[in-house]
Amino acid sequence: MAVPKRKVSKARRDKRRASVWKLDMPAFSKCTQCGELKAPHKVCGNCGYYKGVQVIKKEA
Repeated sequence: MAVPKRKVSKARRDKRRASVWKLDMPAFSKCTQCGELKAPHKVCGNCGYYKGVQVIKKEA
């Protein structure tokens, strides 16, 4: 069975663990109708269009 030769310091242990928990930047895409940034695969909150089809009627 493998046994560590020396104690792993807290700094070394925490450096290794730190990179795992970094948050990714949320993805955004441009709306094809109005050009606003929106979440991919979601209806545009600004104009109400999804894939070129009006899904939600918005007031102008």
